Amino acid sequence: MKVLGTFITEWDEGKANADIILSTRESAQMYAERLTELAVALGFDGWLVNMEIKLDKGQIPNLKVFVSHLTQTMHSAMPGSLVIWYDAVTIDGDLNWQNQLNDRNKPFFDISDGIFVNYTWLEDYPKLSAAVAGDRKFDVYMGIDVFGRGTYGGGQWTTNVALDVIKKDDVSAAIFAPGWVYETKQPPDFESAQNRWWGLVEKSWGIVQNYPKALPFYSNFDQGHGYHISINGGEISVDPWNNISCQSLQPFLEVPGDSVPDKIQVLVNFKEASYNGGGNITFKGTLEGNAYFTTKLFQGELPLGDLPVHFIYSVKTEGNSMLGLYLQFSFGLNGRKTVLLASSGNTLLTMNQFSSQFSDVIMPHRVMNQEKAPGWVIQESSIAMNGYVLTEIHAVCYKAKPGVTELRLESDSVGENNTTARGPSEYYAVLGSLTVKTSSPNSDFPPSSLWLVEGQDIEWTSGSQGSKTLSVKVVWKSKHGNASLFPNYNIYVEKLANQSVANLGGVVDGVQEYIGVALVQAFYVSDLVVPSGTSSLKFIIQVCASDGTCQKLDDSPFLQLHVEGS
Repeated sequence: MKVLGTFITEWDEGKANADIILSTRESAQMYAERLTELAVALGFDGWLVNMEIKLDKGQIPNLKVFVSHLTQTMHSAMPGSLVIWYDAVTIDGDLNWQNQLNDRNKPFFDISDGIFVNYTWLEDYPKLSAAVAGDRKFDVYMGIDVFGRGTYGGGQWTTNVALDVIKKDDVSAAIFAPGWVYETKQPPDFESAQNRWWGLVEKSWGIVQNYPKALPFYSNFDQGHGYHISINGGEISVDPWNNISCQSLQPFLEVPGDSVPDKIQVLVNFKEASYNGGGNITFKGTLEGNAYFTTKLFQGELPLGDLPVHFIYSVKTEGNSMLGLYLQFSFGLNGRKTVLLASSGNTLLTMNQFSSQFSDVIMPHRVMNQEKAPGWVIQESSIAMNGYVLTEIHAVCYKAKPGVTELRLESDSVGENNTTARGPSEYYAVLGSLTVKTSSPNSDFPPSSLWLVEGQDIEWTSGSQGSKTLSVKVVWKSKHGNASLFPNYNIYVEKLANQSVANLGGVVDGVQEYIGVALVQAFYVSDLVVPSGTSSLKFIIQVCASDGTCQKLDDSPFLQLHVEGS
């Protein structure tokens, strides 16, 4: 996925800025270079250029220089970047939205990576635009305004009408303002409405991203926002938060139709306890007798090699609810194989229940209960299937079958007509995370001695009753230059007391307070309150690997900072 910045000029102020930028050829090139530098420095992938103003026809040559130079410098500085032209001003300088690709905007299309066509197109415009674009038809992005302001099909809950036409005519789509769901408070709640709306997109265009494709693969189902944060099953923050950079790979969850709801409701849940981050997949409902329920989580294209593949997942269940994984593999031209990674339990009963439903049933070879996170269980299963391709990962919900002794007790209690099949019963399970990898379960992290950590821009401010506030930039780097192996870092602070204060029951040593997450090797601390009697602060950088594992806090790199004036 690429993230583009928007460069827009509109109204009188935009016209004044455009006059400066386009005053000379050299000026147009200079401003294009500044935009490229900005994109590289801030790490986004290009620009959407929207000149939504009327220009003098004499300014158009310099506008073309600006767009062309921006495209060239972006490609040079950041291979794979994009510069997209918005369908507004024409080659004649008129602010006249064409709603299609034609000879009045194609000169800008020819010197950029694509065009975002305005929203008020008619049914045959995608087909006409494809003909003009030729072999670049996929670089034509037909606009859809989800609010429905003049957009073909009406947007909103009929956005798929426009998508169907665009797909039929084999061009691309640009969906504007999908935040309509949130901004207009669509019922019954944001999550349900959001899933339903994106379900329309999926049904129209199908699945366009398949994963896993490479290992390691990890997802904690986080969407970059939530009401709490957990690490390894332990809740470390109960404050609402938003950080889109924390978004994890999302599961494929079908939205059931209103007429035939599933027995088991499946949702990405932000309110219930999570294992890592702020989200999980919750399964709740009823299962009758020996029935089981499956739902697809991921659709992949992962070729397997010589090494065994480990599937590690965190689960929390209630009662006799069980949660396993069902894997689908392909081989050769038409070969297909299914494998159930069952939950821990009675092996014989599990085999009897599922051996006829799947090609293989594998019990977990390792089950770990989390001492510091009651209820969470880590299950690990391994498979070796060289030459196969993993194509799908499903969740399997089922109920643990009672053993022989339990069945006899049930029979005695209800009479001779009792059968082993149970009636409807409540089901509840939570999937907290999923890791697929070939390496051993424990990742190797560099010891703290192999990291350089320092504080920059340190600023102390005195507060009331002897307290202080601190602002500081904490930066770190690996001495061996392998920090790229670690995608994120959890940041904690430990406030260490003066010995005299600690003896009087003041500030308590050893409390490691979570303060945030970093996806680069720097973290800004702003206005951190430091109580009176604190002698030093210890900022701990917990290193996390791409498979979801994190270094122990006691082994993590840290910055020890003496409190000014203590």
